[in-house]
Amino acid sequence: MVCDCLVELTNVFIDKTFTYLIPKSLEDKVQIGMRVVVPFNSQTLEGFVMDIRSLKDEQNLKEIISLVDPYPILNEELISLGKYISKTTLSSLMSSYQVMLPKALKAKHKVKMNVIYKKYISLNKDKDLTNIKLNDNAKKIIEYLKDKDFVKKEELNIFSKSTITTLLNKNILMEKEEEYYRYNIEKKNKTTFKLNEEQQNVFDEIVKNKNNFNTYLIHGITGSGKTNVYMELIKNVIDDGKTAIVLVPEISLTPQIIERFTTKFSKIAVLHSGLSDGEKYDEWRKIKEGKVNIVIGARSAIFAPLENIGIIIIDEEHSSTYKQENTPRYNCIDVAKKRAEYHSCPLVLGSATPSLESYARGVKGVYKLLTLNKRYNNKPLPKVEIVDMNSEFKNNNSFFSKKLLGEIQKRIDADEQVILFLNKRGYSSMLTCRGCGNTIKCPNCDITLTFHKSSNMLRCHYCGYATKRMETCPNCGEKFKDFGMGTEKVEEELTKLIPDSKIIRMDVDTTTKKNSIAKIIDDFSNKKYNILLGTQMISKGLDFKDVTLVGVINADIGLNYPDFRSSEITFELLEQVLGRSGRSDKEGSVIIQTFNPDHYAIKYTINHDYIGFFNKEMALRRKLDYPPYYFLCVVKIISKDYDMASNESTKIANIIRKKITKDEIVLGPSVCNLFKLNNNYRFQIILKYKKIDNVMPILTELQNHYFSNKKVKLEIDFNPYKL
Repeated sequence: MVCDCLVELTNVFIDKTFTYLIPKSLEDKVQIGMRVVVPFNSQTLEGFVMDIRSLKDEQNLKEIISLVDPYPILNEELISLGKYISKTTLSSLMSSYQVMLPKALKAKHKVKMNVIYKKYISLNKDKDLTNIKLNDNAKKIIEYLKDKDFVKKEELNIFSKSTITTLLNKNILMEKEEEYYRYNIEKKNKTTFKLNEEQQNVFDEIVKNKNNFNTYLIHGITGSGKTNVYMELIKNVIDDGKTAIVLVPEISLTPQIIERFTTKFSKIAVLHSGLSDGEKYDEWRKIKEGKVNIVIGARSAIFAPLENIGIIIIDEEHSSTYKQENTPRYNCIDVAKKRAEYHSCPLVLGSATPSLESYARGVKGVYKLLTLNKRYNNKPLPKVEIVDMNSEFKNNNSFFSKKLLGEIQKRIDADEQVILFLNKRGYSSMLTCRGCGNTIKCPNCDITLTFHKSSNMLRCHYCGYATKRMETCPNCGEKFKDFGMGTEKVEEELTKLIPDSKIIRMDVDTTTKKNSIAKIIDDFSNKKYNILLGTQMISKGLDFKDVTLVGVINADIGLNYPDFRSSEITFELLEQVLGRSGRSDKEGSVIIQTFNPDHYAIKYTINHDYIGFFNKEMALRRKLDYPPYYFLCVVKIISKDYDMASNESTKIANIIRKKITKDEIVLGPSVCNLFKLNNNYRFQIILKYKKIDNVMPILTELQNHYFSNKKVKLEIDFNPYKL
């Protein structure tokens, strides 16, 4: 018997399998989807078994060295899914499988992870102690354990070790060894809730077709109780003996949603980037071994090795985080559709602000559109007030309008809480010389460095380059001045303006430590702070009963970004963050500070008018041939040599133009928004198309041509969220 193995090679676009002889000792053990160790030239590598077959001529074949795992890592479904991802994203098969797995389970030689075991001890209740002489230490141990089940062995360290050993030898105590999982969810008291009429209608509509694949889009306003519907749907499929996947866009949302779910369910696993490699390994094995029936996590959790899936739920489906930006550049929703189709189960997408593409599919009937128009507690959506900062800024040097400062103070005095949103971290956007206008830029990326006052460092948020702040300009000797603002600077100013404010900041800089997100959420929930200041990670999904005011410091940051989605992203962010206010019994309000009060993305938020925004934006997209009227593909040409990148991009654009049909549109080449990144020059070509079959052969040919080119790299990204 032989097997065909997909081997981990440095040249990622070699998708060929290699045939190996299965030793007689392993013939009954090797299965498709297993990891194996194989010889490859002078190397020893790991690979996945893709096929097992008979071969007449087995001479000159090298043998498999060993098995890595006792069972297949990839089942039939995941093997098929990897082929789908590879084909639709023009990425290698190996990268498509590797992205599905935690580090400890990737096909990478010499990467090993230990399973942790712990010992537990209990009293042998069946042992008759009547005629057994016991010393005082033994009596104390027995008394301690008599009303307990198994306890961790280290819990008995307060007693004599020799006495414990003696009791074990006499079978008075029993010892067992069990696997200890590095990540454990704290169980909550069970709670019940009743769906309201709107929620029940949505639930009924999905459940009546629960054994068929359909994509449902729940358009539910913030606070409408989408999570309650999700939980009831999951209970329904678990009662049928099936399993469920729940995805959230940010790991900042997982602590709260896990807490909600543990009030109703117990067999839950968690998968997201905030876990350590060991924790991911443990959670994955829990899932694989059937010890859980619900998986909650961010994008990568869509690959959870669950069997018999009964429902897949993607919350905040509009979020760009569901699109992988590195190879393989898959869209999580596309992968979820394939898995739901495989298991003949519903895929449920939920959002208060669905992406235009999803809502358009709902309107056309491609998705089944369901709506929740009222908040669960029947409270109104928060009242929104726009503050024009053009006039405010002339009379006030602060980032805060008088209106917002007054409302913040009012909430603090009433023992209520405030969320302040600014989608910009750091202290200031740039340092600029007062004399000559010189700005300090990243030497690798040619973009301005962001100043972080807490560390007195200038940092590049793209490549990670950092340097100490300069006080004077190296060109003319004048002092630098801070321009722009970030969350760090806003926090400093607000502390001066409102001395009795207790501010906690939640952004990338304050959430690097393990469990820091959960701690910030817990501390704010427990009212250790009265103001939560943060970036977009606070805009979605969070639920705090005492928040009655949301303030948007600068609503224009996203509008100034050169991208066709900038208005959509701004509207989504605003509408989502506004929904954090007034979610409980207290009435909520919102203040949006902006220099563009007449922009439609801001005006439609006043009345929470998603439909109005959708119609306005769709009209613009139709005129400009943008999604959802066309699909997009971006071809990036990257090289450390400027002239080479420029010349190759022109050559590629000409090739595409010659081979496309009249239904496709080619734009460019042009420089990327981030032109220089990590000392690489980047050009891009935008291809607009309606039928993937018309463009895939051309793009596949280009990919195959350039994959071995060491001087020019090609990146092909279908339907990117950012241009």
